[in-house]
Amino acid sequence: MTNSLRPNGDRKAPLPPVRTPADGVPSPRSPHSPQKKQHGKQRDAFFDNAKYLAIVLVAMGHAWEPLKGDSRILEAAYQVVYAFHMPAFIIISGYFSRSFDMRPDRLKRLITGVAVPYIVFETAYPLFKRWIDDDPGQEISLLDPWYLTWFLVALFVWRMTTPIWKMVRRPLPLALGLAMVASVSPEIGDDLDLQRVLQFLPFFVLGLSMRPEHFHMVRRRSVRIASVPVFAAALAVSWWAVPRMNTAWFYHRDAAQELGAPWWTGPVMVLALFGCSLVLTACFFAWVPRRHMWFTALGAGTLYGYLLHGFLVKAGDYQGWFEASWLDHPVGQVLVTALAAAVVTVLCTKPVQRMFRFAMEPKMEWAFKRDAAELARERQGAERREREKVNA
Repeated sequence: MTNSLRPNGDRKAPLPPVRTPADGVPSPRSPHSPQKKQHGKQRDAFFDNAKYLAIVLVAMGHAWEPLKGDSRILEAAYQVVYAFHMPAFIIISGYFSRSFDMRPDRLKRLITGVAVPYIVFETAYPLFKRWIDDDPGQEISLLDPWYLTWFLVALFVWRMTTPIWKMVRRPLPLALGLAMVASVSPEIGDDLDLQRVLQFLPFFVLGLSMRPEHFHMVRRRSVRIASVPVFAAALAVSWWAVPRMNTAWFYHRDAAQELGAPWWTGPVMVLALFGCSLVLTACFFAWVPRRHMWFTALGAGTLYGYLLHGFLVKAGDYQGWFEASWLDHPVGQVLVTALAAAVVTVLCTKPVQRMFRFAMEPKMEWAFKRDAAELARERQGAERREREKVNA
């Protein structure tokens, strides 16, 4: 996402999608949700649907960024979307990290499914800018996440600290405390985008603490009905707040002092936005279909859509595609919104996944030692099959 609030706005973007089960965490099994077997595991259609719909909102938000300009309505919709689509992704990430430990096979999948894609795309995006924007001086730095890649850093850190959050007695208050401290600590700087890592941390920890029944609660009919006036009220409040509030608060990437606000507003905004985000995220989950839909399978490819659609958004930004006069009118903005949704949908499909799996889900067997436990399981399996042949 481009960002008009910073001179180097092409380096930051508040977005992100979540992957399962590529990170080595088994999908949850819900007796109340339709399921589909995929790669030998049970996948709950609800979560795949939620991830797909969230990544569509991500792409729409990135398409709106260069268009919203003086459009108060578009800015209001942008703020509402940014209030919950990131928290929704992160809560699901935490939920699917509940089983994560330091087992070698899970560490391996964390490296190949998160760390390696970060290195690949943290290199690819600056190289892309050098080429398409004719900017040979664009630097490549693995310490300063560029555009969309910050989420991979955050997910790696969050997941590596999962055993700690599962061990402490009150993880969510502790995470909120860290987020509030970060919001008044501008000296944290931009390295590894630690501001975002810490300020979004409470949502991940909340996901770790959730159980299937919590998701069932927000999917009741009464919650779906209540979510309609809640979203309407959120849009109205956002429209009122547009000239009065800095949209950068929703990015969670700066301390209060960096936004020109008194230091004490940092902790206040962390708590206020946490509460607002939870309400809107619950409303979003309430409307996510529970049954298998035409787009359910695309939920497994949201990381592909997330990382790849950024190249198209940046190409449009660098080449001036968003400067066309017809995009200043509602019809043009609706068309761009639909196009963004269609493009990210295509990027989540199986053919695209097969094409880019080398970068996002590399096997890298050559880089790792064989785990003794895995070898023992293979031997036991071979012995069992041999016994079955003899008995047959």
